[in-house]
Parts: sequence; C-alpha cells; structure tokens
Amino acid sequence: MDRRGFFNELTAGAKSTTPTVAVGRTQSGLNPYTGPWTEEEVLHLLRRVQFGAKRSDVAYFRGRTMNQSIDELLNPTAPDPAPPIKEYATPTTVGVVPDPTVMQGTTWINNVNNDGTIQGLRRASYKKWLTGNMINQDRSIREKMILFWTDHFGNESVDVGTANLIYNQHDLIRRHALGNFKSMVRDITIDPAMLRYLNGYVNLATAPDENYARELMELFTLGKGPDSNYTETDVKEAAKVLTGWTINYNTYQPSFVTTRHSTVNKTFSSFFNNTVITGRTGTTAGQLEIDDLLNMIFAQQEVAKFIARRFYRWFVYYQIDAEAERNVITPLADIFRSSGYEIKPMLSALLKSEHFFDKMNRGCYIKSPADHVIGSLREMDATFAPASDWDTNYGLWNTFYSWMVNMGLNLHDPPNVAGFPAFYQEPSYHELWITSDSLPKRNQFTDIMISTGYLRNNVRVQFNCVQWARSLRNPGNPNDLLNEALAFLYQNALSQVSKDQIKMQILLTGQQWDYYWTNAWMAYESNPTTANFNIVNNRLKSLFQYLFNLSEYQLI
Repeated sequence: MDRRGFFNELTAGAKSTTPTVAVGRTQSGLNPYTGPWTEEEVLHLLRRVQFGAKRSDVAYFRGRTMNQSIDELLNPTAPDPAPPIKEYATPTTVGVVPDPTVMQGTTWINNVNNDGTIQGLRRASYKKWLTGNMINQDRSIREKMILFWTDHFGNESVDVGTANLIYNQHDLIRRHALGNFKSMVRDITIDPAMLRYLNGYVNLATAPDENYARELMELFTLGKGPDSNYTETDVKEAAKVLTGWTINYNTYQPSFVTTRHSTVNKTFSSFFNNTVITGRTGTTAGQLEIDDLLNMIFAQQEVAKFIARRFYRWFVYYQIDAEAERNVITPLADIFRSSGYEIKPMLSALLKSEHFFDKMNRGCYIKSPADHVIGSLREMDATFAPASDWDTNYGLWNTFYSWMVNMGLNLHDPPNVAGFPAFYQEPSYHELWITSDSLPKRNQFTDIMISTGYLRNNVRVQFNCVQWARSLRNPGNPNDLLNEALAFLYQNALSQVSKDQIKMQILLTGQQWDYYWTNAWMAYESNPTTANFNIVNNRLKSLFQYLFNLSEYQLI
C-alpha cells in the first residue's frame, strides 16, 4: 500500500477507493506473540488501545512483559472519574442564573430538570467532561472501550435531549465496557436514553414500534453477515416482546407499564429454531420476555462472530480477508462464546496474538480525530491546570472537543444509529477520516499547538518542543534527536534520505555539519538566555510542525 500516495490522492480531491489487499496479507493467527518486546511494540499496543502514548507510559510498560502489560491494560484499577459538573456560569438571559438549583462546581447528574435550555448546557458539560476523561485516561484500555461501545450503540445525545439520560447511559457503558456483553445488551435494552432514541418509550401492544428490535439484531448483536438470516417477521415479533417500557422523567429511570405490553405469544422463524416466547402478564413480564429474547438471539453463533469482527476492525485492521476470518475471527468468536460472552478473554487473546503484532498490522490504520487530537496532546505531554481548577480545565477541554468535531467526530453524537461511518462503512472505512476538508484541519491543529497553544485563566496548553526534546536520551546530537523523535511519533520509518534532508534543512538551517545544531543546543543548556532559547526553540518548532504535517503522522 503506497500510503504517501494515498494521502496525496485524497488531498488532491480524488475519490476515495479501497486499497487492494495483497494476496495472502494475513499469514498469522491467534498463536501467542513471542517476538521482541521493544519500544516499537509498546507504542503499537498503546496507540491501538489508548488515545496516543505518553512517554511515561511507554517507559512504564517497557519495564513489564507483553503479557503483564496487556493484563494490566485490561484490568483497570484506577477509580472512575468524578462526574461532570455545572461549569456553565454565563447566563443566556441577563440577570438569570442558568440551572439555579445546582451549585456552581457541583455535579448535576442527580438533579431532575427537564428544561430544554438547561439540558443543552448539561450536554455541553458532558462533552467537555468526556474529553477530559480521554486526556487524563489511566493506564488501561477503559476509555478506548467506552468510545467503542458508545459508537456501537449509536445514540445521538442531541436527539435524546436530556443530558441526565445520556450520562446514565455512559455510566452503564462504563460499568460494562470490559464485563459481560450479554449483560450490557440486557441493560441497554431498557436504558432510558435508548428507549428515548429508538422509540422504545412509545412501543405499545396496540402499535408495536420496530425501531429497537431491528437495530438490536442488525447493529447490536447479529449484524448483517452471511450467516445472519433473521427475517422481517422476527423483527416484528421482537418488537412485541419489547412493548410496555417507558421513561419516568421524575427519576430518569425506566418504567414498565403492564397495560401497554403485548401478552400474546411471539413466534420466530427457523433461523431461531421456530422459538416461541410465551406472552406474559404482570410486573415482571417485560423483563422475563426480554431475557427469553436475548437467550434466543445469543444462542446464534453469528453474535460472537459479529462482535469479533467489530473488535478486529477497531483494534487491528479494517479489512477482513478469508484468512483473517478463518484464523482470527472464528477462534476469537469461539473464545467469546465459550466464556459466556465475557469481553476480556476475547480481547486478551486478540491483543496477545502474533496477528496483532504482525508487521502488516502496524502503521496501517488512519487515526480517528480522537487519536489525532487527544493522542497528540498526550504524546507531547501537554500540561493542564490542577484538577481543582475546573473552570480552566473545562474551558480548555471544550476547545479540544471542538477540534474533534471539526475533524468529523462529535462525541456521543454520531450521524445516525449505525455510529460513525469510518468504523463501519464499506468499502472505505477509516479512509473516511481523511478528506480535503479534514486533513488541513488536522495540520492546523498541530500548527496552533506548536505556535501558541490555547490560553485560559493564565494557563496555556501547548506543545513545549524544547522541554520534550530535553527528555530524549541525546538531544544535542541532531541524528539521535531526529531518530528518537521519529521512532516515537511514527509507526512507519522514514528513509535515510528523508531524515538527512529534514536534519539539514531544519535543525542545521541549511548547513552541512551536525555541530550547527550541537553548538546551539549546548549553548542553550549551559546558558539558557532568551536568545539561546529562541534559537533552539524556533528550530524545534519548525521540526515538529513539519513532522506532524507529514502523512506518516496520520497513521497508527
């Protein structure tokens, strides 16, 4: 795959096409990886399971084995982040305090308020908080998994409207993100945000609504694979099973109304072995029938394969060839199914496999806007205000959330129930992240972070290139500096010719001899005057701006 040519083609406005997959691309499977465990492998792992790789995290996991690292990443021990707070002080009307029943700086998640304007402020607070969680993620896969499942279930917060419902759904996903998939589907089926988004709250025995029943099968469990042969009748019968649920807006909890539930028997197709779910009455009827429905769905082998494919496309590669289906997807599905749909055993097998660390699966995936924005902040060790300074941090988090929106990723607001197209849309998948509009914005973001960053309440968040260079092993040697920076920022190596050109034009300012950089750096280290600082700072800012703007930086 000519990756540089691919980016040039896109920026020239050419129509995106799926790159040809070489015959025999997949030559590895789920056998445990036994190769080297160097910084390169650590970076590959962390870039895929987190948003970027902090230098301190790379050093931390280099001191552990591959198995120990993945076990730790899959078993978070850090406490959950504190919930979002009221940080919106500016009234929309002069003299009117927004959300007056919640004190500034305290959480709104348990406060009942169904005013649309206030809920809009709370939704914005939630988006900023999500961004902060991603920036401040612990040494685990948890935040990446939360984005995965939020996209998988595809609820648009703007359509749900009520921020309290959206937060509660997030909390549900956070609790289940590395737990049991079947339990998560069971809970999300009657989650009030889901009931609101897919019309479950108006699903009546007299007028069954098929929205959730259809997406439960097509998008959430069975997918549209070759062996997923449920019928329209199955969707209609499942809709009857799901009747009777509504939302109590005084508690933000689901409520089951027996008089709205269809008590008839529900008969399914031969795909489900002609199962009949007995119609029930009483207060437990709704949950009992849902359990029957999910037991029937999860008895199908295609559920495990569908989720295995989703994980594969998220963590490994967007195309699944015949060998990958046979050597990776099928055994992953077997692990998932035999574990009773526990998420961690399947993820552990995938991440510890020779296939995950295969050279063909490194540096082949285009970064999402979250990987680009949050990842670069973490890679460059951008510092924020202390956690207690919530006003400054929420304001800055909003800036970086807005950048992700500008690049095509609006947290918890996909364009439709299927999620973001780059995660599912054939044939392009991840190529959809790069367009003639989004790529310049990616470059603009890193340019700004290098030049001025963003200032709020006297706290400036930017990429400190000199400080970052000082953390390298031998920054006074231009070759060592460039090689170490490239090894950390790029998954794919540049040619020696390219590196020599970058060194000469930027670090040596057009000169031939390495001492033009070494002397400048040593002068700064021994006598850090403003003049000496500016010399090395300007060259380093030019260097990192150039490196961030190359196509190689868009790949993980």
